[in-house]
Amino acid sequence: MAPHLNIVPSMFVLLLLFISASKFGAKADGKTDLSKPFLDAWKEACASVTPSTVVIPKRTYLLSKVNLEGPCKAPIEINVQGTIQAPADPSAFKDPNWVRFYSVENFKMFGGGIFDGQGSIAYEKNTCENREFRSKLPVNIRFDFVTNSLIQDITSKDSKLFHINIEAPDESPNTDGIHMGMSEGVNIIASDIKTGDDCISIGDGTKNMVIKEITCGPGHGISIGSLGKFQNEEPVEGIKISNCTITNTSNGARIKTWPGEHGGAVSEIHFEDITMNNVSSPILIDQQYCTWNKCKKNEESKVKLINISFKNIRGTSALPEAIKFICSGSSPCQNVELADIDIKHNGAEPATSQCLNFLAHKETSIFATPTSIESFHSFHSFMD
Repeated sequence: MAPHLNIVPSMFVLLLLFISASKFGAKADGKTDLSKPFLDAWKEACASVTPSTVVIPKRTYLLSKVNLEGPCKAPIEINVQGTIQAPADPSAFKDPNWVRFYSVENFKMFGGGIFDGQGSIAYEKNTCENREFRSKLPVNIRFDFVTNSLIQDITSKDSKLFHINIEAPDESPNTDGIHMGMSEGVNIIASDIKTGDDCISIGDGTKNMVIKEITCGPGHGISIGSLGKFQNEEPVEGIKISNCTITNTSNGARIKTWPGEHGGAVSEIHFEDITMNNVSSPILIDQQYCTWNKCKKNEESKVKLINISFKNIRGTSALPEAIKFICSGSSPCQNVELADIDIKHNGAEPATSQCLNFLAHKETSIFATPTSIESFHSFHSFMD
């Protein structure tokens, strides 16, 4: 189909039509691969010197894999109205990518559409012993070197591994909703995430990030890390998580680093105005994080945590231990603040806390009632 002018000022629209005579040949028949039509439309839009939009209409399409690269000559949008499905068989993938955007600036994706990773077969095979299998599982949507961009009203469903609203069964392993790394100035706002791992996980090199108005659960909560597993990890700093609701998850507001292994730095991390509903570990700093017992548990974490706060966090804990800080013995947590915490245990036992390996200011106080942990003023730790 020829470009349509004047539908939107200064824009032309490239339609991926499902009829055989369409310009790009996309068909919603459950058999035709969308990869080439999608890539061809992207290339034409990316080469345009005026802002362009690629539209995927309301139908269901099969997509084997696509790599959408820039830089583009003008701003570009993708209006996803339909459902895009990945091959259900994990063996169809030889590397961990399904839909990948690379080196794109001034990009927007919206439209209410769904990226369906069809991950149920992968979940059954993704065990701790099957690491080679996991290494080839694809992320639903991957953004590498993407700047000044907005992702809005897009659903990632049943990813075989990490995702980027998000839905996956609570028994789906290693399906982080949104995983960020080596990024600066990213905002994640008003997203509903249901998954089998972290709703949002923050990897190394992430700076000046805002996460707010997130609904998380089921899943593993909102996590900084894990960090310290690999050499030369970049610092994580300036992360604010606020106005979120976390429900029926294993963790709530969490920072996790590996024992032993490698160094790193985490600073200026602030969790504020968080509601916890039946969360097993609502507030957690875990510097002995170790999955599948594949770590050096007899060593201390080498990742330094500085200037961390948890403020106005309220709700209920599924387990008695509502607050747990396990900091590194060789590098205790510095300047950690708890303020306005009101977490009640759902059971008969009172809520409790555990704090290890940080040097507390002499005015530190935690007030416990029969059903809640409350710190109405503040809880600080300082290095002498």
